[in-house]
Amino acid sequence: MTFTLLRAADRLAVPWKNGGGITRELAVWPPGASFDDFVWRVSMAEVHQDGPFSSFPGVDRILTLLEGGLRLTVSGAGVFDLSPQTPPLAFDGDAPASAALATGPVLDLNVMTRRGAAYAHVGRWASAADIPATQGACLVFALADGVRVVNARQAWNLFRYDAVLTTIGCAVEASTAAQALIVSLMMDRDDFP
Repeated sequence: MTFTLLRAADRLAVPWKNGGGITRELAVWPPGASFDDFVWRVSMAEVHQDGPFSSFPGVDRILTLLEGGLRLTVSGAGVFDLSPQTPPLAFDGDAPASAALATGPVLDLNVMTRRGAAYAHVGRWASAADIPATQGACLVFALADGVRVVNARQAWNLFRYDAVLTTIGCAVEASTAAQALIVSLMMDRDDFP
């Protein structure tokens, strides 16, 4: 894999691991991995009611709210009020966690990495960024229309919630109104292409 365009319209909805909501997978490593054997996974989730989060033993999670408001209680870590304006929240997938909706349904971006095999960082970009070639992967996620991803050979215009997954260098251009999330996915082992 060097460069993959991931259109929002192409994502399939599947039940959460605990059956309490809907998730749409953007990308997973290795390809075709399930909830139980992924090294890393990036997905969007819809939360329509208060309730527990799925448990993922041995997994680190980063949650970024895209729409709505949520109060997340993570055992041993605290209570967090999340909105699209708050920074991404990293927490332990082993810890029992439950959510209470603050302002109607919620849509979030969920990044999960298997502890000891991979790790991730999620950052918000509002103007332009150069992404160097990496030994892991980088996912550029458009928060609104108007994000453009360019490499040496091609350019892609992203619409809201589209993404690009890349292992080669590229540039990301976004107006201040069209922000992007940059998800860096690094492997702790040398088994990524």
